[in-house]
Amino acid sequence: MNLAAATNENLAHVSNVLIYSSMAVYLLAFFAFMAEWVFGSRSRVGRTAAALTADAAAVAKAPEVTVRQQGGGTAVLERPKVITRSAAGARDVPDGPGAHGGDEKGDLYGRIAVAFMVLAVAVEAGGVLTRALSVQRAPWGNMYEFSITFSTVAVTVYAVLLALKKNVRWLGLPLVLTVLLDLGLAVTVFYTASDQLVPALHSYWLWIHVSTAIFCGACLYVGAVATLLYLFRDSYENKLAGGGTPGSFASSVLERLPAAASLDKLSYRINAAVFPLWTFTIVAGAIWAGDAWGHYWEWDPKETWSFITWVAYACYLHARATAGWKGRKAAYLALIAFACWLFNYYGVNIFVTGKHSYSGM
Repeated sequence: MNLAAATNENLAHVSNVLIYSSMAVYLLAFFAFMAEWVFGSRSRVGRTAAALTADAAAVAKAPEVTVRQQGGGTAVLERPKVITRSAAGARDVPDGPGAHGGDEKGDLYGRIAVAFMVLAVAVEAGGVLTRALSVQRAPWGNMYEFSITFSTVAVTVYAVLLALKKNVRWLGLPLVLTVLLDLGLAVTVFYTASDQLVPALHSYWLWIHVSTAIFCGACLYVGAVATLLYLFRDSYENKLAGGGTPGSFASSVLERLPAAASLDKLSYRINAAVFPLWTFTIVAGAIWAGDAWGHYWEWDPKETWSFITWVAYACYLHARATAGWKGRKAAYLALIAFACWLFNYYGVNIFVTGKHSYSGM
């Protein structure tokens, strides 16, 4: 690579135009997703309430006590056990029909929204590529480039899950809203003119280390959204199971989401699958640090918070695997871990000075 290569201003301008164009298309996708939620049928929801009502009726019809004869002839009275939804995710609650509520009109809006999302991410990917070509290097040398690449990868992960027939279209609305916020910050607060890298970043490890960090962050974000929605859905199911009556807004929105058990399973699988790659990211960064600075680990703020994030996710996975932490306790721990990742992404780069201060701001 020619370290003194001049910046191609024409390609840099094309990149900026493509990024702004992708924001416009993402905005159309946002409106289409909103239409899916608002105009989708509300008359075809109620599966959760029906399932929980059936469970409650079955318990009510069950005998209050049963008699079990022990080997010595002693009669033991037992009451039927009622399995709570939050304790083990054992209640058989079906997934909601989705944002469209199961009708053709809402489904049409959702398909249009997904089409806009695919078009937007293609345009944004073009912006990332032309940014890279304008300086002939990896397009993640500062916060602006990291942000536009991160949102591209996050939407791509979403599109791949849809292509694999996963029930994740409900994720579209929070995802596109987050992407618009991310790109808004990128083009206003984080924007940096296309330029060459500082000498320490001229390494093939930039392609390996940073690209895996971006991919991990995109996947962990999807897992965090699923975890957050799990908490709302779980509270909704527990309220119904306890005979409560949720508000009409909560019913119309939360009823359409997948069951709490499905959301919990999705977030756990994503976090568990990404954790080894996040481990590799830290190891790759240490190797790169050894080549660039002569030391594998110096407790630089970025290194420290990457390790804290690793520990937090390790605790989450360990608690689920060995201590039996499922449901809400595990969800809180997962959100704390993702908060550590967010601070590592934004806080360290913006507010903390260290050897990783390449934000360009």
